[in-house]
Amino acid sequence: MLIVMDIHAGPEQIEAVCSEIRALGLSPHPMPGAQRTAIGITGNKSVVDAGRFEAMPGVMRVIHVTAPYKLVSREFHEADTVVPVGDVRIGTDRFTVMAGPCAVESAAQIDTVAARIKQGGGHILRGGAFKPRTSPYSFQGLAEEGLRLLAEAGRRHGLPVVTEAIDGESLDLVARYADMVQIGARNMQNFSLLRKAGRCGRPVLLKRGMAATLEELLMAAEYIVSEGNPNVVLCERGVRTFADHTRNTLDLSAVPFVQRTSHLPIIVDPSHGTGKRHKVTPLSCAAVAVGAHGLMVEVHPNPDTALSDGPQSIDPDQFDNLMKQVGAIARVVGRSLS
Repeated sequence: MLIVMDIHAGPEQIEAVCSEIRALGLSPHPMPGAQRTAIGITGNKSVVDAGRFEAMPGVMRVIHVTAPYKLVSREFHEADTVVPVGDVRIGTDRFTVMAGPCAVESAAQIDTVAARIKQGGGHILRGGAFKPRTSPYSFQGLAEEGLRLLAEAGRRHGLPVVTEAIDGESLDLVARYADMVQIGARNMQNFSLLRKAGRCGRPVLLKRGMAATLEELLMAAEYIVSEGNPNVVLCERGVRTFADHTRNTLDLSAVPFVQRTSHLPIIVDPSHGTGKRHKVTPLSCAAVAVGAHGLMVEVHPNPDTALSDGPQSIDPDQFDNLMKQVGAIARVVGRSLS
């Protein structure tokens, strides 16, 4: 349920409604808007009596939210959410590009990539310090040392950083070093981790699971937002299908669906979405055209020697070309890279 307050409702009237919600054993979620405040209600297992609130001073109307996800629903919160990551704002007309290696391998590697990302017009530096791999014998990342190297490279080149947390312990470390916490596809339905991410004090990048529906993705985001963290960015990174010409099937139709259904921003990861280096730039352009708020791409100084995901990584020169093409498409659809 969503309670929309009158444009002239004062703080005392808003608090009175919140107190009434709490008296029912439910949770109020005030959402101040440009003109009026809306108050969402969560925690109810049955229909809440709307008449209890409609007669209260300052209440304009009561709306029943039909989606199973409440806080991330467009019904619940009509205006687009803009998520701050350092000095970057995701969810505006400015198209955001996150780029960097799949895994931080050394100080020289991450510094080289960060310099080229900045030079090429990228906005956020990405890099993995904890790598959940299919094989236990594959490179698992440099852990806290990798986080330190990533953070130092980001500061040196003026880029906020995003990196993945794989469990509660790593989440604490990631929140200490990074500007944004990533929850990867394998953990999209790790509900205890999602709840903790909602309390970590950092914006969260939530990737779609490998076989997850979009409703399941939005329900996963609901876990984070319900813990008090509204700064969630969704990421379409491809799903498993019967196709074998690509690592995953990149579902670009997810972008307009999410934008119609939810107020959260959504970006696209064509690196994991295709698994093929030569497909990253074309699908990046398609992501811009379809209306995504940004990209996450893997960039490595020498992809053929990468310790993780080399076949889907592009080199810095290819990144420069990608940015030129993405910038051209962005201008056509009324977006900007700078």
